[in-house]
Amino acid sequence: FSNDSCKQCPEIQINIPHALDKRKISTTLNSAIREEVISLLSFEEEVEVDDIQSAISSFNNSYHDLQKMFPDETIPWEAMIEAVIAFENDDLITMRLDSYIFTGGAHGYGSTRFLNFEKKSGQELARKDLFKNTRNFVDFAEDRFRKQEKIPGHQSINSTGLMFELDEFYLPENIGFTEKGLKLLYNPYEVASYADGTIEMTIPYEEVEKFLAVRL
Repeated sequence: FSNDSCKQCPEIQINIPHALDKRKISTTLNSAIREEVISLLSFEEEVEVDDIQSAISSFNNSYHDLQKMFPDETIPWEAMIEAVIAFENDDLITMRLDSYIFTGGAHGYGSTRFLNFEKKSGQELARKDLFKNTRNFVDFAEDRFRKQEKIPGHQSINSTGLMFELDEFYLPENIGFTEKGLKLLYNPYEVASYADGTIEMTIPYEEVEKFLAVRL
């Protein structure tokens, strides 16, 4: 998907896969990706958006409404969205959706979403569905995270400049399967400043498999 090319139009580029067969997993996957794209592009609260073309129109309309109010100050908006398969085996498939959205201000915002699916049931997996005991995994992940980020065990999790709420470690919103291991990904602002960028930790499967509630 892309937007019409014109001098005063937002630049929009969307590259996403689309499953063509009729299995439940294909329907679930297509729907989940579509909903993610719509949520990134839709700014008109009073307008119901249920497909990507309508979301592109919503993004355009919001920009042009702003341009009418501030004709000499509005910089053209941008939206770049791409989804790829990050991991797939006989039981699971993980989609990685990268986006960059600019709607004015000092800078745009780039983020990554992981969407995990179980093939047999055709269901999208929530974060809690990934682990046998989430609390046990959190303790393990914190110990590994502290080592990666060089945070002493006797000091608070925010002692080196991070910004975990209540000064307590927690899992990121995005956890996904990759070829190299289970990736924990904190997007900008999630636990650190924008300048710190994305914070990632990839745990090899031989270390994390005992915590997983899903088959690899």
